Amino acid sequence: MSPPLPAIAKEAWKGCSVILDINDGDRVIFSRLTPRATVDIGGRKCSLQPLVGRPFGSTFRVEPCDSEGGDYSGVLVSYATDAPSRDDDPTQDGKEHERRDNRSLVDNNTAQTLSSDDIEAMKRNGLSGDAIVEALIANSSTFGKKTMQSQEKYILKKQKKYAPKLLLRRPSARSICETYLKQNADRTGFMRVDSLSLLLSMANVGAYSDVLVVDMVGGLVVGAVAERLGGTGYVCRTYLGTVPSSIDIVGIFNFSSDVTSRIVQSPLSDLYSLRNSGNAPCVLNDSIQGEADEPSAASDCKRDDCASVASTSAKAGMAPSSERMKYWREHGFSSLIVAAPEYELGSYVSDLLPLLSYSAPFAIYHRCLEPLATCMHSLVVSEMAVGLQISEPWLREYQVLPSRTHPHMKMNSFGGYILSGIWVRKPEAYSGE
Repeated sequence: MSPPLPAIAKEAWKGCSVILDINDGDRVIFSRLTPRATVDIGGRKCSLQPLVGRPFGSTFRVEPCDSEGGDYSGVLVSYATDAPSRDDDPTQDGKEHERRDNRSLVDNNTAQTLSSDDIEAMKRNGLSGDAIVEALIANSSTFGKKTMQSQEKYILKKQKKYAPKLLLRRPSARSICETYLKQNADRTGFMRVDSLSLLLSMANVGAYSDVLVVDMVGGLVVGAVAERLGGTGYVCRTYLGTVPSSIDIVGIFNFSSDVTSRIVQSPLSDLYSLRNSGNAPCVLNDSIQGEADEPSAASDCKRDDCASVASTSAKAGMAPSSERMKYWREHGFSSLIVAAPEYELGSYVSDLLPLLSYSAPFAIYHRCLEPLATCMHSLVVSEMAVGLQISEPWLREYQVLPSRTHPHMKMNSFGGYILSGIWVRKPEAYSGE
């Protein structure tokens, strides 16, 4: 009988890693729900304890609260629901709004009668952000003359400033990839979420697979593979030299002990010596020997604030057992994924492919096209792979709103390239031809 798949947590718990989405993606941060964890929203320090026990996907609002010394900056994060959109209000007179336009409006900073001192006084008196927004609307001489869309933009702008909201998101391969792409894209090799999903699909990652991974992007690929396996199969992360680069992003996934126990890592020399039978010394290509001596500066535990939220109790990355190593020596890995911007791919991949089983797929990610083209030419000349192709992921995000659905004005137009193919092994009888 197959082991049951681990359940996906639907609620945040004490000590777990979370993603905090502030004001619909204007600011996205990683955090851990520790007793003293706080977040700064709109200049106010908010405790994260009200998030414990709440379902992922919940929306929160910042509400003022009393603090020591009478300082209004101390607030709590309270649970809230989004207000209905004006487009859903059947009492709105659509014909009246159709007749309005903004031609007569002049932006001369005289339409608002409330001063900054008045707004600060409201904050000191404990008024909520929604109350301040309503006061700004009531004291605006041009709000009623605006079109419906302009009114919604005005309200949204003021809500982000005076009544910010927070969305509690569950860390997953998609959400983590999107967050890093926004705030520290270099950490994950500028990998976009559609590139990551295509990478997994090209490598045919599925349940009960044994995937060999070369992850030099902080552990994003290792975590994504482990998430798709769901506690079945194994993820073996390999590396050159004796000191592996950090994969601390794996700790943000909140994996259970069953999943983390199936994330192992081993140096390439140990894996390659098994294929030579008798544990003979590994002889790698000369072009990458220098890279194995010491980790590069970019991969030498390049930790940041995002990765600091990784759980310290995670045991991902332990050495594989001797039984598992023996199994891989006899049967090989089911697929290979490479995301190593620091290495010369042609010679590196030629050492990795013999570790795979017969007709195993592989996928290689790189931000630039030239390294993949060179690697592809090397594989064609050596006749080590078939079905080779280089793919360029393409993604377009759309704004979907009533009467104004269109592509986003600002998008990431580049997602890197992926080289994929199927490894073939020549029969021993024809190896000398």
